[in-house]
Amino acid sequence: MKKETNKIASKSSIEWTETTWNPTTGCDKVTAGCKYCYAEVLSNRLMHMGLKKYKNNFKLTIHPSSLNAPYQWKKPKVIFVNSMSDLFHKNVPLGFIQKVFKTMNETPHHTYQVLTKRSDRLAEISKELTWTDNIWMGVSIEDSRVLKRLDHLKQSGAKYKFLSLEPLLGPLLNLNLQGIDWVIVGGESGKKARPMEEQWVLDIMKQCKSQTVKFFFKQWGGTNKKKTGRLLRGREYNAMPTLKSQKLISNKILTKKLQLKSVQAVKLLEG
Repeated sequence: MKKETNKIASKSSIEWTETTWNPTTGCDKVTAGCKYCYAEVLSNRLMHMGLKKYKNNFKLTIHPSSLNAPYQWKKPKVIFVNSMSDLFHKNVPLGFIQKVFKTMNETPHHTYQVLTKRSDRLAEISKELTWTDNIWMGVSIEDSRVLKRLDHLKQSGAKYKFLSLEPLLGPLLNLNLQGIDWVIVGGESGKKARPMEEQWVLDIMKQCKSQTVKFFFKQWGGTNKKKTGRLLRGREYNAMPTLKSQKLISNKILTKKLQLKSVQAVKLLEG
């Protein structure tokens, strides 16, 4: 099979990563957090744009040709693995997951962020995977009904473990964050976005602080996420688990701000 030749990694708009890598695409809904899945909407758009990788729309599809891409990215990257799928989906063969891990194992200059809602399978096969320190493992938790994912995550062999509490659909009180390095919080965005309350976010931030866990506030979301922004009580929270990742993401966020100011300045001059 012909390998993809992605010598230049595409930039991601997701605040807590630099680029994305999708050795699988497509998924299906499992819990409330999946209801208005951004990846499903984007996949449909990419299919209609004629991108071959998305010819099956949001049906789970394995892409062996994508396994080689990270080897070609010479500069260190923070990489979100499977932003358009779930690596631990029941229909992804263990052998293919191991191949994905092999790529990550053999490119230690990159930092990989793997995120799943299928935490039960993660716990089940974790011992059959090779966990190098550059692989961060996370689970999505949208409300208290899926807190079991936190326990499953703790059973994994990842050195760095994180939670993505997005879309946050309810309060998460008394979280036991022992063994967790990083927590991301964000509200849902889109036309049918469900609201997130400020107190839910403040409660989680307080828990992170008391348990010495890095806290990252991604966005308020809503129907216009650019307008609602990502300030919490007047400031940004961009903490990352390691100094290397902190530097890379801080540079990305700063560059984005400078670009925005440049665009705004041009508009003022043209006005």
